[in-house]
Amino acid sequence: MARYGEGDKRWIVEDRPDGTNVHNWHWSETNCLDWSKTFFTSLLTNLPILDGEGNLFLKTTSLRSLDGEAYINVRKGKIIPGYEISLTLNWQGEAKDTLGTSLLKVDGTVEIPYISDENADEDPEVRVTVDDEGPVGKRIKDAMVSKGKPLILEKVRVWVQSMAKGGPVKDELEPKKVAPSSLSPSPAATTTTTTPTTTKTTAAAPKKEEKKEKVKKGRKSISMTERFNCRAKDLFEILMDENRWKGFTQSNARISKEVGGEFSIFDGSVTGTNLELQEGKLIVQRWRFGSWNDGVQSTVRLEFEEPESGVTVVKLTHTDVPEEDRYGNATVVENTERGWRDLIFQRIRAVFGFGI
Repeated sequence: MARYGEGDKRWIVEDRPDGTNVHNWHWSETNCLDWSKTFFTSLLTNLPILDGEGNLFLKTTSLRSLDGEAYINVRKGKIIPGYEISLTLNWQGEAKDTLGTSLLKVDGTVEIPYISDENADEDPEVRVTVDDEGPVGKRIKDAMVSKGKPLILEKVRVWVQSMAKGGPVKDELEPKKVAPSSLSPSPAATTTTTTPTTTKTTAAAPKKEEKKEKVKKGRKSISMTERFNCRAKDLFEILMDENRWKGFTQSNARISKEVGGEFSIFDGSVTGTNLELQEGKLIVQRWRFGSWNDGVQSTVRLEFEEPESGVTVVKLTHTDVPEEDRYGNATVVENTERGWRDLIFQRIRAVFGFGI
């Protein structure tokens, strides 16, 4: 990656005298780290978790730290969020007896070590600590895990959604997206044209715009070819065995080995159904990510070939992948392709020694 101002001149657009990035056509980047600190401070400071339920009183107190990077790229009006951050919260808890007498007051932390745009459709890991690990302290900590964790993750999802919509530059982008439409001719103006040539041109314009809209909200396909030092049968079994999935992904998995059977992988982030299975030769499945809009499904096809003994070539075709998820993230295709490469194929090579 080139440093700021040192990129290829062919890709750098010189600033206008008035500093305007017309219709957000040129690439722009906004640092969102300070904005994110303010955002999380607002969401997670003095957040009540329990207020007497079970004689327990829990609340977050402050944002201790937020580190990493967060930014919004805009190109041709398209919002592309990028972030890798970690955050730590302070929290307090107290247990009382039935008479309201305090039994124990504790302090603790909630750490989320990795929030990334690559995993925007997944809940990040949450670690809870407490300064007293005695019986009462452990009860308070367990309550923080069971009641506080879901509430904190909900706030993290609010931030992820806000980043997908433009974060601190959202208000700046909205007027610029609306402005061009005000310059378009009204329907009445269009009907006033009299020449056949002009009429033909204006009639074709809506079709062109309709096509653009269709592409924006459409689906895409991913194709990959990967080589492994193993037999096709062995690789097929790994991909269809839930215990091996748990091993190389370090996440929960449930996988049926029957046609028509269902599966759930990556802690339930991906679910689907087996459509066709040929041992050592073919896997066809219906895939769906939990972050996709309701009813959206894709199809995965994995073909296994052995061009020579001990070498397997896998041809992946993943069709009907949506361009955006329910949160407006426009990186679904890129994240899905990266997931296949880094979280599945590369990890199989590393864990089972199938690398080439």
